[in-house]
Amino acid sequence: MTKASGGILALVGGGEWGKHCRDLDAELLAASGADEVLVLPTATAFEHPERVGGRADAYFRSLGVKARTLDVLHRTEAEDAQVAKAVRGARFVYLADGSPLHLRSVLKGSVLFDALLAAYHAGGVLVASGAGATVLCDPMVDPRGGAYTVGLGVVRNLAVFPYHGTAADHLRERSIDLLPKAATLVGIDEATALVHASDGSWTARGAGAVTVYEATGAAAYRDGASVPGLPE
Repeated sequence: MTKASGGILALVGGGEWGKHCRDLDAELLAASGADEVLVLPTATAFEHPERVGGRADAYFRSLGVKARTLDVLHRTEAEDAQVAKAVRGARFVYLADGSPLHLRSVLKGSVLFDALLAAYHAGGVLVASGAGATVLCDPMVDPRGGAYTVGLGVVRNLAVFPYHGTAADHLRERSIDLLPKAATLVGIDEATALVHASDGSWTARGAGAVTVYEATGAAAYRDGASVPGLPE
């Protein structure tokens, strides 16, 4: 993976910071030129967020860099100018998995979200796992039943269904049936990523598959395969 001037976005289907993600994360680190990863545990606010920092630090140290966890759990921290400044200057930002609805409520319209976009568009790497991958797109798969709600729209007309390979059949089928006509649904398996480069291309990476649902049917893409037809 080459260093991209317009930023790299990696949407992970869940199960971050495990052995099957190491090759991808090492490549993303090399592309970013970062010696530190900023981790946002926001989505885990009600699920022991204090554990995120330790996991991230151990994982990224094994890849040769530090991980710094920003204590952004509520809207107040998302409006903090110093937090936004740190994110704006970051080369690699990672959104941890957790509650997509809480993550959206904290980030939407915040100075932190503006900083996140600025860092990404300036050439940084933005990685989002599970909840984060869902929230960054628009429309957003609603975890309460598989229908759709409004996401943050970093990528428009793309919906992400995380943990695709292990999700309940009725939730997956509901998301397929209710997909808006203008949007494409991608199911991303755990420990698998859909990676968007600055040239607009998309690539499947990791242990599982990225499954693209369209009116004509579904197609699955595995590690290293280009994924055509997605929004640039």
